[in-house]
Amino acid sequence: MARGRLRVYLGAAPGVGKTFAMLCEGRRGLERGRDVVVGFVETHGRPRTAELLDGMEVVPRKTIHYRGATFTEFDVDALIERKPKIALIDELAHTNVPGSRNTKRWLDIEEILDAGIDVVSTVNIQHLESLNDVVQQITGIPQRETVPDEVVRRADQIELVDMSPEALRRRMAHGNVYAPEKVNAALSNYFRVGNLTALRELALLWVAGKVDEQLDRYRADHGIDTTWEARERVVVALTGGPEGDTLVRRAARVAARTKGADLLAVHVTSADGLSGGDPANLARQRTLVESMGGTYHQVVGEDIPRALLDFAGGVNATQLVLGASRRGRFAQIFSRGVGVETTALSGTIDVHMITHAEAKRGRRRPERSHAALTAKRRLAGWAVAIAGMLGLTAALIPFRNDLSLPTEILFYLTTVVGVALIGGMWPAITAAVGGSLLLNYFFTPPVGEFTISDPENLFALIVFVLVAAMVSTIVDVAARRTREAARAGADAEILATLEGHVLRGEAALPSLLARVRETFGLTSVTLLERRPDTGGMPDDHTDPDAWRIIATTGGTPCTSPSTADTDVVIDENLVLAARGRLLDAADRRVLEAFAAETAVALRQQRLEEAAEQARPLAEADRMRTALLAAVSHDLRTPLASAKAAVESLSNTAIEWSEEDRRELLATADESLAKLDRLVANLLDMSRLQAGVLGVDHQPVALEEVVPRAVDDLGPLRDRVEGDLSVDLPEIVADPTLLERVLVNLMTNAVRYSPQDKRVVITASWHGDHVEIRVIDRGPGVPPDAHDRIFLPFQRLGDRDNGTGVGLGLALSRGLAEAMGGTLVPDETPGGGLTMILTLPISSRAVVS
Repeated sequence: MARGRLRVYLGAAPGVGKTFAMLCEGRRGLERGRDVVVGFVETHGRPRTAELLDGMEVVPRKTIHYRGATFTEFDVDALIERKPKIALIDELAHTNVPGSRNTKRWLDIEEILDAGIDVVSTVNIQHLESLNDVVQQITGIPQRETVPDEVVRRADQIELVDMSPEALRRRMAHGNVYAPEKVNAALSNYFRVGNLTALRELALLWVAGKVDEQLDRYRADHGIDTTWEARERVVVALTGGPEGDTLVRRAARVAARTKGADLLAVHVTSADGLSGGDPANLARQRTLVESMGGTYHQVVGEDIPRALLDFAGGVNATQLVLGASRRGRFAQIFSRGVGVETTALSGTIDVHMITHAEAKRGRRRPERSHAALTAKRRLAGWAVAIAGMLGLTAALIPFRNDLSLPTEILFYLTTVVGVALIGGMWPAITAAVGGSLLLNYFFTPPVGEFTISDPENLFALIVFVLVAAMVSTIVDVAARRTREAARAGADAEILATLEGHVLRGEAALPSLLARVRETFGLTSVTLLERRPDTGGMPDDHTDPDAWRIIATTGGTPCTSPSTADTDVVIDENLVLAARGRLLDAADRRVLEAFAAETAVALRQQRLEEAAEQARPLAEADRMRTALLAAVSHDLRTPLASAKAAVESLSNTAIEWSEEDRRELLATADESLAKLDRLVANLLDMSRLQAGVLGVDHQPVALEEVVPRAVDDLGPLRDRVEGDLSVDLPEIVADPTLLERVLVNLMTNAVRYSPQDKRVVITASWHGDHVEIRVIDRGPGVPPDAHDRIFLPFQRLGDRDNGTGVGLGLALSRGLAEAMGGTLVPDETPGGGLTMILTLPISSRAVVS
C-alpha cells in the first residue's frame, strides 16, 4: 500500500488563519469531487472557521475518561476504517489525553499516512522542538506542546501561513481570534508587535531552510552543477597561514552586506594527509569563523583550485574569497598559482582576491626533520659504503679480465642500492661517486689511471652515477615520507585523544591541561592570563606580578612565561606555559592547536559562570514582575469587595436590615481574610526567595495544629474531614508556618474537589518522620506535571487569572523544606491528588 502524503500549513503565530486555510483547501477538494473528511478541527469559537465545517463530513470524536473527568479526542481507528482520500487533522503538536493509544497527535497521523490516506494538518512555528527555547526567550511563555522538526521536514508540502503583525493585531481587536474579554491581555503580552515580528522571522527562516534542502535535492537529482543565486553563500579558502584571520573577517563583511547570507570556510588538505596548514592557525581561524556565525569545513584534494570550486559548487556558493599569493614573483613565472587558476575556472562564481600582509613574502613550509633515518642507520650506511666498495673492488680485481665493464657496473650499482636502503641518500651518493672512481681506476682502460680512453665507458660511468643518485634519492624520500606519515598518525592520535575529552564532557580547564601534560610527558602545564592593570607591556614576560594563574596541573606551576620551558602565546593576554622539557617543532605545532582549544574552554567556562551569576538576578526579576502582576490584579478583587461592603455599611442614606448587615460584614470579613492570606503568601514567598525567612524549630503536637488550620478555612471547614491518630509523636516544626502550609494545602484540595466529596487529612508515623496526607477526589494531576504545580505564579490547567496567583503550593513546598521536611504529590487511589507532607519527629519523642 502506498504511503499517504502529508501537507502542513505552518503558522507564523496563533490566529494567522492556518486552520481556515486548511478547511478552504478541504472544500476545494470536495468541489473537485475528492473524498475529503474532517478528522479533527478545533474552531476555538471562531465563527468564520466554524462556517467552513458546514456540509463537510466530520469523523465523530471518541470519549476518554481520565481521573474522574471526561475528554474527547481524535478517533484514529474510525478514520482509518472510513478510509477517505484526504483527512483534515488540526494541531499536529497536540498532546493526547492519557489513555490514548499514542501520546502525540503526530504519531496518530503517522498511522493514518501508513494506511495510505493523505493528511492535511496545521502547526505553529512556536511548537517546533528546535525553536522551543528561542520562542520562550522571545515571548517569555514556555510551549508545553512540541513536535520534532523532522516530522514537519518530512512533509511532502509545507505552506507558510503568514500575516503582518499589525494585521494580526487588527484581527484580534475585531474579535476574530479570541473572545473580547481576552483580547486586551493577549495584545499586551504574547501578541506584542515585537514578539510577532520575531516569530514571523523565525518562520520565514525555517521555511527558507526547508526550501534550501528541496533546492539542493532538485539540483542533485537533475545533475545541475551551475550556481543558482537563490541565496548568497560566501566561501572563504583557508591555507592555515597567518593571513587567514584577515580573510575570514573580510568574507564575514561580504556576507553581512546581504541579509541571510551564509558564511563557510574551507581548508583543502592533500590526499596523503601529510601536507597541510598550521594546526594552531586553523584551530584559531575555525573558532573565529564559528564566532561570526559561519561553519568550517575540510576537504581532501590534490588539485586545490578544482577542490575549492567543487566544494563551492556543491554548497551552491555565489562568492569565493581567496588570499593573494604568498609566493614570490620568480615562483609565479613557473606556475600561475591557486588564485589565478581558481579565477580562470570559477565560471559563475565571483572570486575575490584579498591582499594581506603576508602577500609575496614567500611560502613558509612547515618545519621538518632534516634526517629521514636514525643516526644508527646513517652510520651503518657510511660503514657499508666504505667497506662495501673497498671489499667489492678487492673481490672483483682477480676477475677483471673475465668480466665486462657493464657487469662490473651492475655489481657496484647493487651495492649502492644496498647502501641507500641502509643509510639513506648521502651515504649512497658518496658510494656512487667512490664506486665510479674505483671503476675508472681499476676496471676502465687504461687501468691504474684516472683517465678513460673509450667514450662509451665514460657514458656508462656517468649513467651509473646518475642511476645511483636517483635510486638513493627515491629511497631517502620514501623513508622520509614513512617517517612523516608515522608522525602524522601520532599527531592525529594525540588530537583525537585531546578532542575526545570535550565530547565526553570533560570540558573543565584542569582536565584539558592534564591531558596535555600526560600526552607530552610534561611536569606541569599552566594557563596564564595577563593582569588587566599591567597595561600589556611587552617586557613583562619575566614579571610574575603581571600574570595570574587561571588553571594549572602537575608540579610547580609557572608564574610567568619566562619560567616555562615551552610557552605558547594564545593572544595578547593568554599564554600556555609548559615545564618539563623543550618540545620540538612538530610537538609545538600540536600544542599550539590545543592552546587555542584551551582559550575556547576558558571562554565557555566564563560564559557559564556569567550565566550562573545572572540566573539569580533573572529569577529575582521574574519574581518582582510576578509580584507586581499579583498586586495589580489579584489583590484588587478582595480589596474591591471589602471596600464596597464597608462603603455600603457606612452609607447612612440606606437602611440596612440586620440580615443585610451581617451579609455585608461577612463579605468584608471574607475579603479581608483572603487579602491577608494573599499578602502573607506574597511576603513569605519573597522572604523564601531572598533566604531571610525566620524559622522557629520546636516540638509540635499535630493534634493541636491541625484543628487550628481547619478553623482558619472559615466557611470551607465543613468540607474537610480529619483522621488523626492519638498516638502520633511530636514533630519538629515551626507551628505558625506548619499551620500556613496545612491551610494552603487544604484550600487547594477543597477548590478542586467535587462538592459532594470531602477533603481528608490524615497522619501516620514512619520511623524517624511523620507523614501528613491531604487527600482530595478531584481530577488529579498527570505524573509528568507533578513538578510544574510547585512553580510560583502558575496554576495547572487554568486559563484565567481570577482564581489567585498560584502561590499556595510553591509557598507550601518552600516552607516545608525550610522546616526540614518535604512536600510531594501522589495519586489518590480511585482518582484525585494526595499531597504528602513529611516532617521529622522530635528527639524528645525518640527518647520516650
